[in-house]
Amino acid sequence: MNKFFSFLLLSLFTFSVGMTISQIELPEEKVNAKISLQQNDCNLEVVIDVDIVEGWHINSHVLPEGSFSIPTNITIEKSKNYKFRTGIIEPKPILEFDEMADEMMSYHHHKFSLKKKITSNSKKDYVLKGVFSFQTCNDVKCLPEYEQPFELKVKACGPVMELRDDPKPSVDETENPVILSVDSEEASPMASDADKGVEDKTTDSTKENNDNSEGEKEDPKSFWLIFIISFLSGFAALLTPCVFPMIPMTVSFFTKQSKSKAAGIRNAIIYGVFIILIYVLLGTLVTSIFGYDALNALSTDVTFNLIFFLLLVVFAFSFMGAFEIRLPSSWLNKADQASDKGGIVGIFFMALALALVSFSCTGPIVGTLLVESATIGGMAPLIGMFGFSLALALPFGLFAAFPGWMNSLPKSGGWLNTVKVVLGFLEFAFAFKFLSNADLVVDAHLLERELFIAIWIGVFLALSLYLFGFIKMPHDSPLEYLSVGRMMLGLSSLIFVIYLLPGMWGAPLNLISGFPPPTTYSESPQGVGGGSASAPAHIEGEDTHPGPHNLPLFHDYDKALAYAKKVNKPLFIDFTGKACVNCRKMEGNVWGKPGVIEILRDKVVIVSLYVDDKTELPKKEHETVEYAPGKFKEITQVGHKWSYFQASKYKKNTQPYYIMIGPEGEDLSNGGADYEHHGSTDLFKNWLDDGMAAYLKASANK
Repeated sequence: MNKFFSFLLLSLFTFSVGMTISQIELPEEKVNAKISLQQNDCNLEVVIDVDIVEGWHINSHVLPEGSFSIPTNITIEKSKNYKFRTGIIEPKPILEFDEMADEMMSYHHHKFSLKKKITSNSKKDYVLKGVFSFQTCNDVKCLPEYEQPFELKVKACGPVMELRDDPKPSVDETENPVILSVDSEEASPMASDADKGVEDKTTDSTKENNDNSEGEKEDPKSFWLIFIISFLSGFAALLTPCVFPMIPMTVSFFTKQSKSKAAGIRNAIIYGVFIILIYVLLGTLVTSIFGYDALNALSTDVTFNLIFFLLLVVFAFSFMGAFEIRLPSSWLNKADQASDKGGIVGIFFMALALALVSFSCTGPIVGTLLVESATIGGMAPLIGMFGFSLALALPFGLFAAFPGWMNSLPKSGGWLNTVKVVLGFLEFAFAFKFLSNADLVVDAHLLERELFIAIWIGVFLALSLYLFGFIKMPHDSPLEYLSVGRMMLGLSSLIFVIYLLPGMWGAPLNLISGFPPPTTYSESPQGVGGGSASAPAHIEGEDTHPGPHNLPLFHDYDKALAYAKKVNKPLFIDFTGKACVNCRKMEGNVWGKPGVIEILRDKVVIVSLYVDDKTELPKKEHETVEYAPGKFKEITQVGHKWSYFQASKYKKNTQPYYIMIGPEGEDLSNGGADYEHHGSTDLFKNWLDDGMAAYLKASANK
């Protein structure tokens, strides 16, 4: 069996590599670049004469804000022998709006020249070394980025004449820009700043020239980098609440499957392989067939969450001893036969259940990995899913092996039943996370924050009483004394109950942020008596709503942008979700911290765009979008609109995702922020500070 799965995985990789090799096109065959040096005493000019094959083009050096393309660049090694006078001088590029990518493309074709001016300060001959890098594209595809190294001989020169440094990228005025037609109907939030072109853009990439060097250009993401990022993302997913409920189910299932240590290890390996295969196949197929936001739609689907709520409640009661789940006798006979062969069918469905349940939290992470790896192409999506699922499979493989080790121990004392009951309590508590997701998505307010916390207080108080021996379950053995381990576990549960109590009156409960509904989804959003209010929950005359920490939030992009321009503040876009676990963690653990709350409250305008908002759009706003060649999606709900906005403009579909918008509606140079890379107070505050500095700079240049 192990050889079979090894052969299957090897075949998948071999097929992907074979397909890639058989269709290789080389960038150097499409672009002929002649690199030369013009020297007038100490004044140097690196000149690159480019001749591109008909039908192909390369991107410009300065790209429009929000562009996902790879810019053309001239990277020169750092040296004390010279000083840069300018950035890269390029002709005005062709600007063409790409409807599928929903962004302005900026590129050069045919013949043109790039220049870079340098002042030499050496009285000896030397060699100037650098790299000319570019990405070659046509109307249907782009080739991998190509780097062409060069070495140019520089002669010694006389005294250096001081010239004005102008490190910013320049545009040669000898050519007029060619601007192709842009559909006027695209003047929506999805393309609000795409028509600004490249002349409005000032990037931080040229700051290195001020230091008389152009730092190392970041290499494209390699397959190894994709694997490492995906692997670490898989471990991060283990910390999400949606994965926890599968631990009791895994232990219970394999307790019956694994009769010995050897059987436990064998089943664990099979289980891990199934998890990897299901994630690789399911994640890739779902997104390729149903689109960029399919995983997010699944995780926020009301029916999906209700089914798993009921499933976990049934399992919880069964673990506690209320009843035993029995299959029909014919199924049991087949199961017994299958168990002799490893119970492969049952193990497969356990792996499938893990994949489906965990998608509530891991779906956005998986979707983002697929979007990121798709930009590299080839085997990258496959490798990304493999790395993610491998990290997820390793610990669950250990959980699967653990029952085999437990079954090899003495059965005295009925301690295995105690473990099962404890897992049942945990399963029952976790089940309400799925019910809360469904309630949040439909905005029914049936399970608000106070009720959720009250349920958890009751469950964990009952667990404490059970561990202390005050409550007995149907299949418990007589308890003669409390073991040290049982007493400590009961004490921990009781301490947790005491910790939860202030949450009934508005305490943030950072330890479990992401599990209960947000503070805004409660009977007392400002805390009992309004004691937690820290800012006006509403802006007079504007369509705002109270948000985390009582911050006033817009939910309409256009209204928020108009107000931000009116009050001369940057617009803070919060791509979020009603059932988004990491969004709640970020809001609870970071937004309210000193240094952050002041910026969010006083210096920015916040718009929260819910990608899982099921509100129906007006008929006139319904549209069909092409998210991939030949693949279309209907935009009929508010959540569809914001999900497509995020995915098409920023190439991201994970939440939370944050962007800051400048005075002219342009993306600021601090880029985007998310939970994975900016989940600490210091990192998020630094990102906000960079955004505020970029906004002030942009305002001064208006």
